[in-house]
Amino acid sequence: MTYFPIYISALLFILTLMTILWLVSVRLKNVSIIDMFWGFGFVLSAFFYAYSSDGLTPRIILILLLVTLWGLRLSIYLALRNWGKAEDFRYQKFRKDYGEKRYWWISFFQTFLLQGTLMWLISAPLLGAMIEKQDWNLNFLDYFGLTFWLIGFTFEMVGDFQLAQFKRNPENKDKVLKSGLWRFTRHPNYFGDAMIWIAFALFSMAADSYLPVAGSIIMIYFLIKVSGVALLESSLKKTKPEYHEYIRQTNAFIPWFPKK
Repeated sequence: MTYFPIYISALLFILTLMTILWLVSVRLKNVSIIDMFWGFGFVLSAFFYAYSSDGLTPRIILILLLVTLWGLRLSIYLALRNWGKAEDFRYQKFRKDYGEKRYWWISFFQTFLLQGTLMWLISAPLLGAMIEKQDWNLNFLDYFGLTFWLIGFTFEMVGDFQLAQFKRNPENKDKVLKSGLWRFTRHPNYFGDAMIWIAFALFSMAADSYLPVAGSIIMIYFLIKVSGVALLESSLKKTKPEYHEYIRQTNAFIPWFPKK
């Protein structure tokens, strides 16, 4: 099969998964479960693309391994962090604004259908890397991609671990984490995520598939401008007084030495 028939089939596959997840959320009255599913959804998408390809090659095997490590780590981390807690405040506000009797079906379009479509768009480089030019030799872009992935995964994993350790200490309530990777960037986990999606774009380019790189661009745009850095910064400025000083000293995204 060629790229576009598989890609369209993947849209139906992902939206089916999201519909099932939505039904579970209605039963639980908790839309937050979609956050835990985000990483795992890309794992399932990658295996769908691999199954639809013409056979396993070193690049496809490598991507399956990297997507699985990244996606499962992210989903497990979010599941452990949110397990047993109430629904996220964002969804609670929507539930209150729309009313309990309407929100159960509005959430399908507002959250599950939207995020399913985004997942489909963003996953494009995974398919691009698997369906176009395939041979048994990795090229220099594959190795660049692996390097970017390793850097990104390190930043994301270590950043999340350091933040979890910081929050575990009750003395740090209302304080700002300024040590470890957080000394060099205010969002090491988001920076790491961006590096990982640059890596997937490089794998797609290594297979002579360039249009799907748009998926990585969409992901990075959302990380910086929409649901990642911008949203979190807006909240932290209001809730943590010392965050303004942290902003003056530390880069928002790309790691660099603190300003004096």
